[in-house]
Amino acid sequence: MHLDGTTIVITGAANGIGAAMARRFAAEGATTLVLADVDEASLAEVAAAVTDDGCTAVARRCDVSVEADIVALVAAAEEYGPIDLFCSNAGIGTRGGVEVPDEQWRRIIDINVMAHIWAARAVLPGMLARGEGYLLNTASAAGLLTQIGSAPYAVTKHAAVSLAEWLAVTHGDQGIRVSVLCPQAVRTNMTAGSEGGGVAGVDGMMEPDEVAQVVVEGLADERFLILPHPEVVSYVQRKAADHDRWLAGMRRLQARYTNPI
Repeated sequence: MHLDGTTIVITGAANGIGAAMARRFAAEGATTLVLADVDEASLAEVAAAVTDDGCTAVARRCDVSVEADIVALVAAAEEYGPIDLFCSNAGIGTRGGVEVPDEQWRRIIDINVMAHIWAARAVLPGMLARGEGYLLNTASAAGLLTQIGSAPYAVTKHAAVSLAEWLAVTHGDQGIRVSVLCPQAVRTNMTAGSEGGGVAGVDGMMEPDEVAQVVVEGLADERFLILPHPEVVSYVQRKAADHDRWLAGMRRLQARYTNPI
């Protein structure tokens, strides 16, 4: 996919990866960016910067944990023309295991999983009618591997990857292209205060602009898995080759980070 002349929606666009994608997509020649977030002040700054670069940018408050907000976002974006690319990027993290209270589980499920479902539900009819469209869902390497110290994050990111796979299988022959972004540690609000990105930072902490560059390359190649940290490929291969050995290795990694010498 080439971004020149496109209309693109990005959720979670006020900072981090979302803001970096907005800047980079504008530089690539996107005509209209509809940027969504709950942080309206930061979102307005991103939209203003993108507009200064010659792109039409629309800032819209959207709480992705509310389906009606996503439906309204899609309707507003379609006023500027068909949506070429929908980037379902917003996400949150929380630490803990099965003991995490139900309300926190429900919140992270809504934002990390249901938001992708609601976005696809809202945008697919128009794309299918045209016979073309692109969905980019931001997940995490945790969705291919796991997240030490956070069951809710690991579970929801696995679900996000699985949904993207299903969409690609089900609608790939109908002109719908799907990619899923699965980085490890990225310097964002989510990793703030985590020295070196914690266990996810073993292979280095990336900057959001670096991730956006990899996204542009992945979209150009129409790759399903967009992996800013190339090491993830070998980790997934090891997991598939010998699951028990991989689990043992992950337990060693967990011990290294929870019981430092």
